[in-house]
Amino acid sequence: MIKQILNRLPRKPSKTGENRDGGTSTFQSNASNSSRSSDVSNSRQGSLSAPSLSGVVGSSGPGLNHGNRFPQAINAKVNGHAAVFSYEALPTLRDVPASEKQNLFIKKLNLCCVLFDFSDPTKNLKEKDIKRQTLVELVDYVTSANGRFTETVMQEIIKMVSVNLFRPPAPQPRENKVLEGFDLEEDEPLMDPAWPHLQIVYEFFLRFVASPETDAKLAKRYIDHSFVLRLLDLFDSEDPREREYLKTVLHRIYGKFMVHRPFIRKSINNIFYRFIFETEKHNGIAELLEILGSIINGFALPLKEEHKLFLVRALIPLHKPKCVHMYHQQLSYCITQFVEKDCKLADTVIRGLLKYWPITNSSKEVMFVSELEEVLEATQPPEFQRCMVPMFRRISHCLSSSHFQSCIGRWPRGLCSCGTMIMLRT
Repeated sequence: MIKQILNRLPRKPSKTGENRDGGTSTFQSNASNSSRSSDVSNSRQGSLSAPSLSGVVGSSGPGLNHGNRFPQAINAKVNGHAAVFSYEALPTLRDVPASEKQNLFIKKLNLCCVLFDFSDPTKNLKEKDIKRQTLVELVDYVTSANGRFTETVMQEIIKMVSVNLFRPPAPQPRENKVLEGFDLEEDEPLMDPAWPHLQIVYEFFLRFVASPETDAKLAKRYIDHSFVLRLLDLFDSEDPREREYLKTVLHRIYGKFMVHRPFIRKSINNIFYRFIFETEKHNGIAELLEILGSIINGFALPLKEEHKLFLVRALIPLHKPKCVHMYHQQLSYCITQFVEKDCKLADTVIRGLLKYWPITNSSKEVMFVSELEEVLEATQPPEFQRCMVPMFRRISHCLSSSHFQSCIGRWPRGLCSCGTMIMLRT
């Protein structure tokens, strides 16, 4: 009788839950176990769907893993959503027939869409190493590809790159620091703990963009304006290693996707405007100016009005911020490139320098003197005559200064020699 009563009671549901297909689900809710300190969530990827890991990470369905899985589950994030699943390595691409390589390549891309918490260096060591080795293999595959990448493959590549790179910015404890006291040589930059994976993702994407097997007309559907904007947002990263990779990647995109060139220049302009007139806080101004230096060097003559407006509205006002020393070398190169392209711009540049000339900051004044010297070397007599009166008035103020960093010791071999030489020619 007791057994009959017990049999009529509803049974406790299974922990794993059954799918409609009859298989067991390997993804479970992990709201309580998810690490709150993880900084690798991908909230910006709301438009990207979660990667399908069927046959890749512990699925019981058909796939190259043949149902093998690690005995313990791991906590990780897939497109910003907490998940618990088993994580396993896939066969190497060289061990499968050519007909299966593309499918395996896509499965490996999906495998690399799983993000790990690098704030704890002792967490998921085995799984992190599997992902790192998989990323290295993907780099080798893209480098040695012998056929055009299909649209499906491109879509999966951009998804994997987006999931890994477009992440929320790390907290910046220096946010409230006075910029005048900020010194890149003294303050240690914040290094991203996830860099062992991020570096390989950047290298993979760089090889993909540079590959002759990447069709620009097809790839521009996925490397679009939205993607470029998110890439530009990453230039504010405090990690100099990431900014260096971003500089190379963006330059490659600019060279390969001609249709994006005006948009890239306009977007960089907007970053400069916000920096100059609103925030005066950005970590990647120097790297963006390095890219622009190469772009300006390739401008065709005569210069377009658009490029001249960029000089007047963006480059010259970049002398205004107090932290100009962080990027002055790159800025000076861009300015000089314009004057060498069109000597008639020398008057505009010199007057712009005089407009933003520092009055009480002697170290900044020395930088302006060096830049003015370089500009004068490319200046022709007619342009010099138009701006020489206000320029020499400023020089007289510098020479009369009692500050030891003022230009008394610099003028004889610097501006005076350039100015005298030009005056003698006239």
